[in-house]
Amino acid sequence: MTSGLLALARLGYGRSLFRDIEASKHIMLNALGLLKERRFLPLFVTQFLGAFNDNLFKTVMVQFAIYRIFADQRLEQNFTAFATALGILPFFLLSALAGQLADTHDKAKIIRVVKTAEIGIMIVGASGLMIAWAGYTTAGLVLMLAAVLFLGVHSAFFGPIKYAILPQHLHEDEVLGGTGLVESGTYLAILIGTVLGGFIAVQHAAIVVLVVAAVGWIASLQIPPALREGRELVVSYNPFTSSWRLISATMHIRRLFLAICAISFFWTMGAVLIIIFQPLAKNVLTADKHVLTLMIALFSIGVAVGSVLINALLKGHTSAKYAPASVLAMGAFIVAFSFLCRDWPAAPHGTLYDVMTFIEIPRAVLVIVALMGIAVTGGMFVVPLYAFLTTTVTKDQTARTVAANNVVNAGAMTIGAVAVQGLAVAGLSPENMLLIVAAMCPVSAWLAQKLHLACD
Repeated sequence: MTSGLLALARLGYGRSLFRDIEASKHIMLNALGLLKERRFLPLFVTQFLGAFNDNLFKTVMVQFAIYRIFADQRLEQNFTAFATALGILPFFLLSALAGQLADTHDKAKIIRVVKTAEIGIMIVGASGLMIAWAGYTTAGLVLMLAAVLFLGVHSAFFGPIKYAILPQHLHEDEVLGGTGLVESGTYLAILIGTVLGGFIAVQHAAIVVLVVAAVGWIASLQIPPALREGRELVVSYNPFTSSWRLISATMHIRRLFLAICAISFFWTMGAVLIIIFQPLAKNVLTADKHVLTLMIALFSIGVAVGSVLINALLKGHTSAKYAPASVLAMGAFIVAFSFLCRDWPAAPHGTLYDVMTFIEIPRAVLVIVALMGIAVTGGMFVVPLYAFLTTTVTKDQTARTVAANNVVNAGAMTIGAVAVQGLAVAGLSPENMLLIVAAMCPVSAWLAQKLHLACD
């Protein structure tokens, strides 16, 4: 390694290479330094705990349903798709209102209201977990799915704010780093929530989600005010007309149109992956819930790594420079994962692989590498695009811009969810659905390249 760097230096490239490395380190240290600042840390903790709680609850719910209630691949996939759709629905109906309110009122105050509501939502969800655990599965599932719907409402209001508040609290050259930290923190929270959700007992999870919701509310009290900037808006409460006006006012701006389209293609692919992955792990890879937990945890680590890595490569500048290559690489890893799943040596009938038995399969290492590759390149692709949404408009429009993105993303994810169900009815296997996702990556790369040419 050292001799290779010395050789580059002799060729005249070493000095610039070392300068780039040192500059990247400096950028990353500056971004991590935000974690010491009150203008960023309470927001980071609040969104971290919210993402952790959301993911812990959903992991416990879905794994309980898949491994303890249902015993049919079609039913498992339908349940996952229905739960996903419930979580998406509020983004259709409420994102426009959420964006208007966030750009009209103190964003920190809205966050505190949302976090207060989270405590009530988790009371409903925890009750569902306990009732299902006691054997009343139908009533328990109804309450748990109701909590998923309300968590969607929670996210619809919190989502625009967690990005839109950054330009108000951070300097312009800190926004990309702050966005990367929010993204990497979110996926780290998903990692911890997934791992804990895969091992914790249902009755213990019911207690944890309530405690975490309360701690998140306390953290939200420390977020500095983020008052309205610009003129006061006349808020429209009609979800359909306000959504249409919001999208129309945003999508005519070329750079935002391209960024939102690219992000939406990404989340269309993400919806397919989310819906098919857990049934695929159980029924194709014949792995138990602990293996599934390990795989999702590694995936979350990969996204977090990609989120931080792209910030270092871009040296703090908001740019789509690496987005096309990132999403094309993501497509290649998805193809590899698809082919690795084919002819997988299934566990003996009536059994599932545990973690140690799964890892002993020679192909398992390649499966994990492919998953990590999908995650890292996905994180590298999407983080700069979110930064575009908050840095290319005035501060009094950021929340509405993110909200417009959320509405379009929700539509894209719905299309992805419906497509999964249609393809499943047509008899397409999960392995072949992965190839369809991979085929969408060049479209995302094309959109990202057009964005790069338009803005960079």
